[in-house]
Amino acid sequence: MNNYLKKGNIKKIGLHPNSLFGMGNPLLDISAVVDKDFLDKYTLKPNDQILAEDKHKALFEELVKKFKVEYHAGGATQNSIKIAQWMIQEPHNVGTFFGCIGKDKFGGILKQKSEEAHIDARYYEQDEEPTGTCAACITGDNRSLVANLAAANCYKKDKHLDLEENWKLVEKAKVYYIAGFFLTVSLESILKVAKNASENNKLFCLNLSAPFICQFFKDNLMQVMPYVDVLFGNETEAVEFAEAQDFETKDIKEIAKKAQALPKDNTKRQRIVVFTQGKDDTVMIETFPVLKIDPKDIVDTNGAGDAFVGGFLSELVQEKPLDQCVKAAHYAANVIIRRAGCTFPEKPDFNCPSA
Repeated sequence: MNNYLKKGNIKKIGLHPNSLFGMGNPLLDISAVVDKDFLDKYTLKPNDQILAEDKHKALFEELVKKFKVEYHAGGATQNSIKIAQWMIQEPHNVGTFFGCIGKDKFGGILKQKSEEAHIDARYYEQDEEPTGTCAACITGDNRSLVANLAAANCYKKDKHLDLEENWKLVEKAKVYYIAGFFLTVSLESILKVAKNASENNKLFCLNLSAPFICQFFKDNLMQVMPYVDVLFGNETEAVEFAEAQDFETKDIKEIAKKAQALPKDNTKRQRIVVFTQGKDDTVMIETFPVLKIDPKDIVDTNGAGDAFVGGFLSELVQEKPLDQCVKAAHYAANVIIRRAGCTFPEKPDFNCPSA
């Protein structure tokens, strides 16, 4: 069995830049404390997650003009790569990230923020669509999220992934991670990366990401599934996935077993399935208890899933045993839910036993 699947302590592997590769929808997170009038003007609920419609187009500029804003490099995959890099600390640029942005002010800020997070973001820049943004409108303890994917939807395999200097970065990696949201953007890019990982016995990780992916993008998802070595999801996504696959069960452990048994291209390693269940135990065929937290200490659960994956990847890329990956995942999620947005302190306080 490959080292990635062993449980005992194994020797720490030296990390080099670009060991971890992510590809997805880059968004510039713009957060600000707003008033009720602002929410009402754009018919926003205090605690919601929506995609921007035409009536929200002016919201982003107005948010920047009227309120004190904070910017962060965001989007599900980029968040996870960012968290993994934070957990690893040194060397910088362990994580590479590909995605599409616009040639505009927000694109410039996003490049600066990804640099500050010490990730090697190589964006495909185009001028047809503006950089994708996610506005976090904060009122009291609530956050109303409005995402405008814009340029994130415009990623082109032939214009970016296929370029020799970019493909070299893909080949340098040993662990790959893509959130399911990208299945709606560039299936051909995902398949190229996934097949390359499988052929070279490297680890390809995918996240179910949202119930609608399992439901409406089932065909795309199942084209990629044979190449998936590690599958992430939460309990809601797991149940939706099971329904779409006619598993005829809502038991999370059973769904994990059935997902693990789906056909796999690289038979040298068994598929790992990791399903989170909020405050309940994480299921990975066996269960792992999450870190307890007083509900009053929870500030914002929105980035918890991305943080969980980032913590997991930070250990996986160092070839740590799986129970160690889960511990790091729980730690990262526990830190993130105590803060607004997918933000973190300067350094992690995670002590992993070394071999």
